[in-house]
Amino acid sequence: MGKNFRRAGAAVLAALTATALVACSSEQAPQGGGESPAEGGSATDTIVLGFSQVGAESGWRAANTKSIQDTLTKENGFDLKFSDAQQKQENQIQAIRSYIQQQVDVIAFSPVVETGWDAVLEEAKAAGIPVILTDRAVDSDDESLYESFIGSDFVLEGEMAGEWAKEQYDGEGYKVVELQGTTGAAPAIDRKTGFESAIAGSDLEIIDSQTGNFTRTEGKQVMEGFLQKHDDIDLVFAHNDDMGLGAIEAIEAAGKVPGEDIKIITIDAVKDGMQALADGKINYIVECNPLLGPDLAEIAEKVIAGEEVQKRIVVEDQAFDQEAAKEALPDRQY
Repeated sequence: MGKNFRRAGAAVLAALTATALVACSSEQAPQGGGESPAEGGSATDTIVLGFSQVGAESGWRAANTKSIQDTLTKENGFDLKFSDAQQKQENQIQAIRSYIQQQVDVIAFSPVVETGWDAVLEEAKAAGIPVILTDRAVDSDDESLYESFIGSDFVLEGEMAGEWAKEQYDGEGYKVVELQGTTGAAPAIDRKTGFESAIAGSDLEIIDSQTGNFTRTEGKQVMEGFLQKHDDIDLVFAHNDDMGLGAIEAIEAAGKVPGEDIKIITIDAVKDGMQALADGKINYIVECNPLLGPDLAEIAEKVIAGEEVQKRIVVEDQAFDQEAAKEALPDRQY
């Protein structure tokens, strides 16, 4: 499964301190000129990397995009080709094929869903272009189709959320509703699996579960439906902060107090979610660190250099209660 990979180590930071920060926009596609050399190299050392992002569905995704765009710059030896798939697998497949036609050096992407990638990844392999997965994995029997996966352990995140819920509320007969992520997406599948596994044997009961597509708007809409359908909801488990924040809006509109009348557990730990936790509107958050740009840069450099890389690089995440959120917020980077 690979070992934990500590991001932002001294060597990575030294290679990346020259980065020029740019405003994040998942709709933009920076097109580097490929003329700025990597540190200690020449212009020919520039790595042309094509990246296909899932979309711009959440605060987490915006922070993830910004980390990639801020890191993979000409100053750091990269020519970044960026595309926004707008939550559609067909758009990602089209982007990957475009990168193959452009003969980029490396292709990286965060898969919208787990399945359906073998054909296009086989095309990349045939073209001799290495592929790196970020944030989300693919479900394929052929692991030779990609060099490495960089991201969090989504099952563990779900387990951490479920273990805390069980520790806090087991014995109280809590009725739980679940706001799932995008259907078929790795974090949605795995976080659900982890949470259900952790609460097994307790008297916590999931009485309803529906996708909110990782967005605040749909999280609010689904929560409104839950509140109309059920009058005994005790706890919301949201697969990300944005859906949890949408649930807060729906709960408040229904005249209830989020964090008190209805407890809320989420995953991500972006600033808006952390602020809601500090304010007592969310009760617990499991982190999913979006700052994968430095990791991606280092792995891409190693792959191009012909160095061996780990197949699965799992980043370290934390979890926060209200006091921990208050302490972390002043220095929060995302």
